[in-house]
Amino acid sequence: MPHKVEEVMTRDPATLPEEAPVVKAAKLMRDRGIGDVLVVGNGRLRGLVTDRDIVVRAVAEGRDLAATPLATLCTCDVVTVGPDQDVAEAARRMREKDVHQLPVVVDGHPVGVVALADLTLSLHADQTPAPA
Repeated sequence: MPHKVEEVMTRDPATLPEEAPVVKAAKLMRDRGIGDVLVVGNGRLRGLVTDRDIVVRAVAEGRDLAATPLATLCTCDVVTVGPDQDVAEAARRMREKDVHQLPVVVDGHPVGVVALADLTLSLHADQTPAPA
């Protein structure tokens, strides 16, 4: 069973600079089949924007999606984990903060994303009986 976040995380997370327009994030989500993008400034994590953020904070407010920068609608107080963190601890943090994924950062720089599904699979691997 994997014990560290780095063993189950998705590497090369989708990132965009904080000045990128909302429409660019929406297209990146569409093209990669994902629901969020990490927002960075000078290579450091600044926030997270989700498909829901785009709908609620931009589309519903009638913002110009080609002119609105991600920095104006991303969530800045993002819960993160390090790659060496234990998967059980990461799962506990997700439960406490009611989030389904966490950016994985090293010295403020995003290196991956770990999803609740990743942790669930790794935590339950020990409970699956070995084949006979």
